[in-house]
Amino acid sequence: MLRLGRRQLHTIFSREIIKPSSPTPSHLKTYNLSQLDQFVPHVYTPLILFYPNNKTCTLTADDKARELKKSLSQSLTRYYPFAGRLHTPTATYVDCNDEGVVFVEAKNDTHLSKFQRMINEQDDDTFHQLFADAMVWQNTPHATSLVGVQLTHFACGGLAVAVSMAHKIGDACNVSSYVSHWASVARYGSTDHKHVLPLNPRFIQSPDSSNFSPPLEMFSRVNQTCDNHVTRTFVFPNSKLNDLKNKVLAEAGSAAFINKPTRVEVLISLMYKTLVATTTKNSGLVTTMDARNSFVPKVPQTTVGNFVLLMMVVTSDPSLSSVVSEIKKKKMERNNVRSFEQVLQNNELSMLGNEELEPVADKPFYCSSVCSFPYNKVDFGWGKPAGASISLRSSTLTGFVLMDTPNGDGIEAHVTLEKQDMEMFQKYKEMLSFCQN
Repeated sequence: MLRLGRRQLHTIFSREIIKPSSPTPSHLKTYNLSQLDQFVPHVYTPLILFYPNNKTCTLTADDKARELKKSLSQSLTRYYPFAGRLHTPTATYVDCNDEGVVFVEAKNDTHLSKFQRMINEQDDDTFHQLFADAMVWQNTPHATSLVGVQLTHFACGGLAVAVSMAHKIGDACNVSSYVSHWASVARYGSTDHKHVLPLNPRFIQSPDSSNFSPPLEMFSRVNQTCDNHVTRTFVFPNSKLNDLKNKVLAEAGSAAFINKPTRVEVLISLMYKTLVATTTKNSGLVTTMDARNSFVPKVPQTTVGNFVLLMMVVTSDPSLSSVVSEIKKKKMERNNVRSFEQVLQNNELSMLGNEELEPVADKPFYCSSVCSFPYNKVDFGWGKPAGASISLRSSTLTGFVLMDTPNGDGIEAHVTLEKQDMEMFQKYKEMLSFCQN
């Protein structure tokens, strides 16, 4: 039981282990992690989905919890490694032993809307309580588990569904695919229903390797706590992002690589310019790119594993157009990488460009965009969420994560910085001029 402040009461009242509804076949008992999977630390990506009380839904709170557990069990049969275990945090394979996923239920005496405001204003304790066993970036006493779920019931009847997924087994695309499949099973009651999303996961059989690839130095300390960090959310409507695109184009003139900048590219450039102007660090920006479409042939979006290319953006000119130009150049360099199987067989991670990050491993800002992933459409049977969140909160990384707004009319930037830097960042006039009023 946690008592936060003078009024908020948060109580955990149930804890279960949910196992797959059907046993994993013997020939699938070992799932080898790829070299790319080994390249990331064993930490947990935290996704929260907030659901207001849907007055038209006839399901009780107990009904909703029961349906979540049943459908979770059914969906784990298809995503069988998620119910397995790592023997150690540095293991190179998953033992697909069907030990299951922890499912925690909690009650919170706050209204959901108030709680959502609180997690953008208060410390990490308010955020942590939403996740099973505090599986938020850092390792936990249950560090060999791969997935954890917590359902929190709020006083108003609203709910929060929090999913923690080990980054070693998958990236944000996998989190999205799995949760979307799980929700569709819950909504229709069966994995065989004709309307269940056909998100058949693809598991690549990586070569058996006993050689552990240590995580990139930049990320190896991501599981250490940092009390000096704060997280804030800034919202940028599409209308303002269109204005920002026009500003970038006007600034660039006839410069190369600026044709048709995306809203994500221009927002990254604005955020980076703000960081350079308001913080004491200026060593570059590490940004990510989903590599599934870069390989030849393309890797299906439902492929499980880490398919994230890391790109280091460093420019002596932090102007909007210069940063956008640099991002586009890096993307072009990462396109048309040869087949994923060849990269794995030849241990050619250098082909992906990740080696360039090592010289500045502990210095740059980090940014990731999960825009276009349908987190805001995840419907377990009682409607779409009123909000979703993935952030760098509780990691030692500083930077930002970009997500679509719930209504699709803009982008949310979840920014994590040291406290003194955030004081200056959130006052930067150019950045605020493109924010929602």
